[in-house]
Amino acid sequence: MSSVRVVARIRPLLRTELRKDVIIEAAQNSRDSLGNPTIVRIPNPKNAGEEFSFQFNSVYDQEATQDAIFQAEITPTIKHLFQGFDVTLFAYGVTGTGKTWTMKGGKSLAERGVIPRLLSGVYRRGRKLEKDSQGETTVEVSLSYYEIYNDRVFDLFEAPEKRTATGLPLREAGGKTHVVGLVERACTTLKEFEQLYDEANLNRSTSATKLNAHSSRSHAILCVKLSITTGDEVKISTASAIDLAGSEDNRRTENGKERLVESASINKSLFVLSQCVEAISKKQNRIPYRESKMTRILGLGQNQGITVMILNLAPVRSYHLDTLSSLNFANRTKKIETKEIENEPIFKGPAKAIASITGSSIQRQPLRPLASNTSLTRRNSPASKKGTERPTKEFSVFSDRPYTSNQFSMASQAKRDSSAVKRPLETLTTTRPAKLLRPSGHLRPVRNDAPSLTKATVEELVERKVEAILAARALDGPAKAPERISEEVQRRLDQLEQRIEDKEDGRSEGLNYLLMAKQHLVRGEDASALRMYQLATSFFPDNEKLAHKVAALQEKLRARKREEEPPMPVLHEKVMNGQRRSRARADDSNYESQEQSASSEYEEEETVRSRPKPHKVAKLQRPFSADAPAGEQTPRTQHLLQIINSRDISRIKLLRGIGAKKAETIIESLGLVDEDDLIEDLAQLGRLKGVGAKTVQNMRSSLVH
Repeated sequence: MSSVRVVARIRPLLRTELRKDVIIEAAQNSRDSLGNPTIVRIPNPKNAGEEFSFQFNSVYDQEATQDAIFQAEITPTIKHLFQGFDVTLFAYGVTGTGKTWTMKGGKSLAERGVIPRLLSGVYRRGRKLEKDSQGETTVEVSLSYYEIYNDRVFDLFEAPEKRTATGLPLREAGGKTHVVGLVERACTTLKEFEQLYDEANLNRSTSATKLNAHSSRSHAILCVKLSITTGDEVKISTASAIDLAGSEDNRRTENGKERLVESASINKSLFVLSQCVEAISKKQNRIPYRESKMTRILGLGQNQGITVMILNLAPVRSYHLDTLSSLNFANRTKKIETKEIENEPIFKGPAKAIASITGSSIQRQPLRPLASNTSLTRRNSPASKKGTERPTKEFSVFSDRPYTSNQFSMASQAKRDSSAVKRPLETLTTTRPAKLLRPSGHLRPVRNDAPSLTKATVEELVERKVEAILAARALDGPAKAPERISEEVQRRLDQLEQRIEDKEDGRSEGLNYLLMAKQHLVRGEDASALRMYQLATSFFPDNEKLAHKVAALQEKLRARKREEEPPMPVLHEKVMNGQRRSRARADDSNYESQEQSASSEYEEEETVRSRPKPHKVAKLQRPFSADAPAGEQTPRTQHLLQIINSRDISRIKLLRGIGAKKAETIIESLGLVDEDDLIEDLAQLGRLKGVGAKTVQNMRSSLVH
């Protein structure tokens, strides 16, 4: 027994990412300070002062190369593959963390991923094995490549136009899950593999999202079948390289209708995988493998062999929660135990020799009972010619009258007919040699040890023989051709089948929208849930329960919007009159006058007679214009611009009206600007994405002088 080997890899920074946003650190174990890093450290998203640590078999930082990971983690599995063990390699992580790059890699020699290097190692070791055995051992490699798209299996070696709508079915055999109808192609060289692999990848489902320009929309599985033949012994082992699609947050990817359906299918299969891992770690009796085709094929915990999981991580803060979820999943996966059982070899048996009908090598058939040859022996013996007394008959049904030539010929003919029916193989294949008669002048009497047969018993035997003959004739006769269905009936059957398939496809898409709506409700995202329910309404127009949910969510959002509108405070009559006069004199186009009116408003609030925490009166502001006159900036404005230019998300989130999501939007907008260029005035700040005049005013008002 061995556990799943988990290897963590931290991808390098992208061009749009900043080094100061890195939150993941690869650390060494305190007991082994000279070895490779084995610990991943990440801060607690709820408490920046607290830090989480996860320990794995190996951890590779941003500087790790493709060759270093392959030589340390994948090369040892090639040796086990040639020893008859099955090997499973799969990459796991969120979308945009580099799973496809790890498994597939680039075109150059240094950028090749796990799969091309695995095939290169297999061919190199196979040639060495054939050379060392001087041709007694042969190594054959065959490939099969397929994808799981929207929980349907498609062969990537076939063109998309040849696919069926339902995909290929799955079958269980020998404790393993097999794909029925999968094309298996022999591959003898690495160059031939690269050509097949590149052509098959063109058939894989990929698309662009906001986080990844070449996002994988399906799980891809490459099966490498290795057959080693030595004499009569054949040893077969399989290596499965799996590139899983990453989980997606539709709020960040901004997926459309088709991408939403794909995202729901991907998230569902990964959710079932996490349920299987949790059930295995808790040693539950039922593990939900069959709830997704991906978990049925992966068979984590059921496969007998070596399993290596490559966990891909993004180092920046924008992936904080997703990275923490992936680390928790990998931490449970490394506790799963697998059985390292070698596949049993298959032996080629020698060809069956055809028996000769002549010569010393003939094999005699077993002797028949003595009763079947009694009459023939007695007829041909010299004693019968001298008129000696005949021995007692074997069966009591025969009469004691002497045989005539006519009777003897009829009995012999019936005997031959019966033998042709009873023993067809003996008659057609070999000829039984005649038994030589003894030269003695008399025969020994035949012992009558068999019990006497009654008339009823004989009739029963005859009836059985007749039934056997009729059954043999029925089997030898021509098979009855099935009745042909008319063209009209066949056309109606095809229309009915097509109607059922269309209905099922629409229903499955509607169910995916309902599933995404429930996920948004669990997270507290009522607006997104309402949108998913409205999309599902077109697939279930007569569902009263769904219509009731849509109406309830709309009412809930309207009530929340009414609660968020601040009530007007009760002000002193003089203060109100002063504000009306100052508002009438204010010039909205001049920002300095707005600052003066805002400061006077804060001074007058001390005399306001209202609740302990009154709401400030919101003043109508015009959007900032680029040609606004640049006056002298107040200390409050300078302090605000200093916080924004620091690009520290923790300080920006403390401003009034700025949440975590809006703070990330501001940081992303600042990332598009060079670090040397700073925000110089409030008008420039108001033109950033997600920031307006009202937001700038709220941020200024939250600062003290």
